[in-house]
Amino acid sequence: MAQTSSDTAAHLTPRGVTWLGLVVNAVLAVLKVLAGVVFHSQTILADGLHSGSDLVTDVAVLASLRVASRRPDSDHHYGHRRVSTLAGMFVGSALLLAAAWIVTIAIVTYDHPHVRVRGMLPLALALISIVVKEVLFRLTRRVGRQSADLALMANAWHHRTDAFTSVAAAAGLAGVTFGGPRWAFLDHLTAVVLAAFLAVVALKIIRQAASELIDRAPGSAILAGIKRAVAGTDGVESFHAFRARQTGGKVEMDIHVQVDPELTVRKGHDIASAVRQNAMEADPSVVAVIVHIEPVERSTSP
Repeated sequence: MAQTSSDTAAHLTPRGVTWLGLVVNAVLAVLKVLAGVVFHSQTILADGLHSGSDLVTDVAVLASLRVASRRPDSDHHYGHRRVSTLAGMFVGSALLLAAAWIVTIAIVTYDHPHVRVRGMLPLALALISIVVKEVLFRLTRRVGRQSADLALMANAWHHRTDAFTSVAAAAGLAGVTFGGPRWAFLDHLTAVVLAAFLAVVALKIIRQAASELIDRAPGSAILAGIKRAVAGTDGVESFHAFRARQTGGKVEMDIHVQVDPELTVRKGHDIASAVRQNAMEADPSVVAVIVHIEPVERSTSP
């Protein structure tokens, strides 16, 4: 399954994989809700409503992808990449709320008599949902990594929440179907354990989005690679005021480069262009580099 998802992801764009998720969520939501009503299964009905909630985050990610790709304009001189950060924060918050919702439902319904489930279709839908949403998670995560899009990565984990709630639903439905009401506790126990895991993932996504909003620098490994590329550029004698920040999963930076003071303006410009190109080639996440050219201070003998 991993190899298949990798091959498919290679041909998907961020917008394409998000549209795929939206369609899958819509189909699963309708089928689960209908099965819940027809077969009197509250578990699969709740699972279907959760699939329906995924549509909201899909729409949010689609909107962020559309806006974040816009060029700078008179009102947004640095572009719109932070829209992706805001979308990541929204989806992370939705994940956290989903985890809280799962725990709440598990606690509230623990002492309720389990609904009589008729037929195997609700259980089959839960099992199918696990496989489908896990594949969708892997596809979205791979495309998200390739595009370094925080909102897309967050949405990938939101797909996995649906897979996890389907695991809980399948456990409960299997317990009632094959073991009777005395095994219904499996639904509640599995739901609480998985919700705790989802809460941890949600907090990590929110933390990453928050760090971008306060201009946190990228990791030390990325910075070290960029610095080596700048130092190795022909004509660069030294550099300082090296600054970088993460924005929408990308890196923007500026740097002051010192060169021979006797160089022509054109030569200085060529060195600045080479520094910019080398920095962007050092790491694919670097999308903007502002280079300031300064004359190097040479010591003179008295």
